[in-house]
Amino acid sequence: MTERVDFYVLRSAAGRQRWSFACRLAEKIQLRDLRAVILAATDEDARELDTLLWTFSDRSFVPHALCGADGAADPATPVHLTANAELAPTADVLLNLSDRMPPGTERFARIAEIVDGDEGTRTRARERFKAYREMRVPVQTHMLGDGDGGGEDG
Repeated sequence: MTERVDFYVLRSAAGRQRWSFACRLAEKIQLRDLRAVILAATDEDARELDTLLWTFSDRSFVPHALCGADGAADPATPVHLTANAELAPTADVLLNLSDRMPPGTERFARIAEIVDGDEGTRTRARERFKAYREMRVPVQTHMLGDGDGGGEDG
């Protein structure tokens, strides 16, 4: 059952800032010995995120794997990437980089909705915010500046 949803709202709409933030957040999650699923908008985005997780920091390593229809996800891997949440294993945290309401939210204790400054992205995020509220899931919003490292508050 989902205990909480956090909306991380980034000021900028520049490039792949949402993805970089997701990588940093995934790193913090796995360092706490928790499991995460990163839900990408498309399979191509999931593959690009796979590459970014290898390169986003020269001082860290985030063990991760792509999961898809071709095989079962390894439950020992702390971070999974997918464009289809139904194929992902149950995890502690779902990081949503898609613009849609993720299916099977009850399989994740927490959900992190990562939203950038793009008006279309924000409009769709507001719709998800309302949907979570209607589901009676506690929702918190974190407004982050351009230089914010995206600290996770627990």
